[in-house]
Amino acid sequence: MSIEIVVTESLSCSYREGKVLDDISFQVERGDYVGIVGPNGSGKSTLIKALLGLVTIGNGTARLFGTPLSAFRDWHKVGYLPQSLHLVNPVFPATVHETVGLGLLSLKRFPKRLNRDDTAKIDVILDELGISDLKYKLIGEMSGGQLQRVLLARAIVNDPELLVLDEPTAALDPETRGRFYAMIADINRTRGVTVLLVTHDSGAIGEHASKMLYLDKKLLFYGSFDQFCCSSEMSSLFGEHSQHLMCHRH
Repeated sequence: MSIEIVVTESLSCSYREGKVLDDISFQVERGDYVGIVGPNGSGKSTLIKALLGLVTIGNGTARLFGTPLSAFRDWHKVGYLPQSLHLVNPVFPATVHETVGLGLLSLKRFPKRLNRDDTAKIDVILDELGISDLKYKLIGEMSGGQLQRVLLARAIVNDPELLVLDEPTAALDPETRGRFYAMIADINRTRGVTVLLVTHDSGAIGEHASKMLYLDKKLLFYGSFDQFCCSSEMSSLFGEHSQHLMCHRH
C-alpha cells in the first residue's frame, strides 16, 4: 500500500506583486524522487518553502506525513538543503565534521553536545558521500561540489524520511551536477528517502528522478517520465524532440 508523504489540495500563494502559485494539487508517495522544474519565476522555490512552513499558504491546504501543515511538528523527519552556497560564510572557522554535526545538535536538548555515537554517525555519512578525506578541512576551503556534499551530509545525518533540495546544483558545472543528481538517486534508492528536488535543469533530471512536476504558477504536469513522454500537452509545450530528450526513457 502506498503511503502519502506530501499532499497539497488547491494550494495558492501570493506575494505583494500578485499570485505566485495557483490551485496546486498533487501527492508524493513514499520512495518517490520528484524533480520540480519550470521556468524562472514559476514558483518552484515558493512551493518548497510553502511545504516547509516558510511561506504563508493563501488558499488550499498541505499535509506532511498525513498531518496538516499547521499542526505538523515532526520536523526531524525532514532534511532541507536550501540554495545554501550563498548562505555559507567562507571565513567561518568550522570544519566539515563540525558542520555536519550541526545536523545532529539541532535535535538535542541543552546542553547540546555530540557523543561518541554521534561522531561515529558523522563518519559513516562522510564515508557514504565520499568526503571522509575532508573531515578536518575548513568549509571555506571547499570547492562548490565539495561544499554541496557537506551540506547534503548535514541534511541527511538525522536519517530524514523526506529530503527537500532547492536548486542544489545551481553553482555546479554540468559534470558535477550530474554526479550530484546520481548521488541523490542512490540515497533515494538505498535509504528509501522520499526526495523533492527543485532544479532549472529540466534536460538532465529525467535521467535520475522517478517523477516530474512541471510548474509555471499553475501545475502543468505531474507524473512519471514515461507519462511525460506520452503526453500530447507536453509535446505541444516542448516539441517532441525536446520532450524525448527530457524523459531519458527512449
